[in-house]
Amino acid sequence: MIPNRLLALALSALLLGGCSWFKGDDEEVPPDQGERALYETAQKNIRAANFDLAVKNLQLLEARYPFGPYAEQAQLELIYAYYRNYDHEEAVAAADRFIRLHPQHPSTDYAYYMKGLSSFTEGEGLLERFLPTDRTHRDPGPARQSFADFSQLLSRYPGSEYAADARARMVHLRNLLARYEINVANYYFKRRAYVAALNRGRYVVENFQETPAVPDGLAVMAQAYLILGMEDLAQNAITALKSNYPDHPSIDKGGNFIAQRFPGDRGRSWKNLASLGFVDRSTPPHFDSREIYEKTN
Repeated sequence: MIPNRLLALALSALLLGGCSWFKGDDEEVPPDQGERALYETAQKNIRAANFDLAVKNLQLLEARYPFGPYAEQAQLELIYAYYRNYDHEEAVAAADRFIRLHPQHPSTDYAYYMKGLSSFTEGEGLLERFLPTDRTHRDPGPARQSFADFSQLLSRYPGSEYAADARARMVHLRNLLARYEINVANYYFKRRAYVAALNRGRYVVENFQETPAVPDGLAVMAQAYLILGMEDLAQNAITALKSNYPDHPSIDKGGNFIAQRFPGDRGRSWKNLASLGFVDRSTPPHFDSREIYEKTN
């Protein structure tokens, strides 16, 4: 029979060992080493690209020393650590919190800047991190929010050290949003929703001037007007396209607009009708001149 004292020691060892199994990364979080040492540990985590542990240490620092000399800097570092750890929603929330608590802080412009970066990458999945993807086919909501965040930065802090980069990113975001509208117009052509396609093309021409999507916007308008039988309005769009973008794929060597034909139900062949649309399929109008204009703009 095992003596009670030995049994108690064995149980204690088992319990302590069991606790260590569930600690995981938390065993690297220092129990209490002072505010400065904890901040330096978080900095070491960031330099080592261990952002998950950096987040934990920065959160711990803020919880233990909410009014200490490192508290505000820890809040800024936490925004960055969240962003680098792909916790973009948390990064936006942390940036909003810092802006709300410290509107006059010398680094509030940095919080606006990081908020813009985080908004743009919010919802980004694993594939987007490692593989090239066409962002113009994604939900434009994060891009619009990112544009608004950078706009706030520029309006509040036009002389910020982050202003130049924010402006460059806003140009990219405008191009992306304009191309998204053209993608939607192409989809509407496929669905034979010609008025909807026309409206998308016109929206690009009116609201996204000086973006590489404008020539396709004019081509969308010309194509839709022709399909809808509005010859005069189609000619106006063709004239603008030919005058400003003579090398657009929709303009032939003679300066004529190449209308893309997509016959309606009456124009479908008997093969197409008999196969329920699977044979002898027609191709809907589609416009994408990025290879030409995104290299030269």
